[in-house]
Amino acid sequence: MTDLVIRPLIAGEENLFDSMPDPLPYLRQVAYADGIAGGGYRPETTWVALRAGRVVARAAWLRPPGAVGAPWLERFDLDAEPEVGAELLRAAHEALGGPTRYHAALPAHWRRRPEVLAVVRAPMEAARLAGLVERGERLRCSWTGTPLPASSGRYDFRPPADAAEINELVARIAEPDVLTGVEIARAVGGVDLATDPLAWLGEAVRGWRVASAAGEPVGLVGTAGDACYPLLAYLGLRDEAARPELLAEAVRVLAAGGAREVIADVDAHRVSVLAELERTGFRQLRARVLFAPADEG
Repeated sequence: MTDLVIRPLIAGEENLFDSMPDPLPYLRQVAYADGIAGGGYRPETTWVALRAGRVVARAAWLRPPGAVGAPWLERFDLDAEPEVGAELLRAAHEALGGPTRYHAALPAHWRRRPEVLAVVRAPMEAARLAGLVERGERLRCSWTGTPLPASSGRYDFRPPADAAEINELVARIAEPDVLTGVEIARAVGGVDLATDPLAWLGEAVRGWRVASAAGEPVGLVGTAGDACYPLLAYLGLRDEAARPELLAEAVRVLAAGGAREVIADVDAHRVSVLAELERTGFRQLRARVLFAPADEG
């Protein structure tokens, strides 16, 4: 740790963050300069570790303007021993009032890619040394125009009658298959996307579809075509057999509105859901591994 300096940035030296080469340049994520311009990143919540004047670790906490929750660690790169990264995190946590969540962004299929593992092992170990605990993994998938499976005609699809019908169906679905942006909804709006999606997506029903069989609702999907990008925000089922056709119907809704790409997030352990996304034409873009404070359930 000799000659190691750990500190937050000060206004005017934001370029110091980008002086460290990006260890995963092919990973699609918001640039630090864009985050500063948008107000989500701030110098005082960006920390660096310098050795002989060179940045060997950097960490940027994100809190979008208007967010109700605490900032979370969005960028964390390390070109040093895990202990250096852990020391940086501990110092920042003390200044921030305690440990925060860390959403580690990783390329798709990262566990099968030795060149990626060589980059991410050190910061992930540093997070553990700093007291954070791995809590789960979510995968982001993208559809980019692949032909959709034909409908079997077994299910009928219609817009919900109103917001009350959406809320009623959501209450009957214990564990939605797809929740895209659930972390942002929680941190920015204080909303649980699984139980109250309209609080985040708004009351308009035009992007929602109800799947019915013999007049009985068996599934519900909510899309958002006017978000930062078209996405499949919510998909929940009362009959798993409806999953393939409800997924395809959701993409059709967005494609009819001009979408050329559709994003969907799914928990990595939901293997059957991921397989159905892939059969519908989705391909994995990235993973996000959640590390949370040890005292967080």
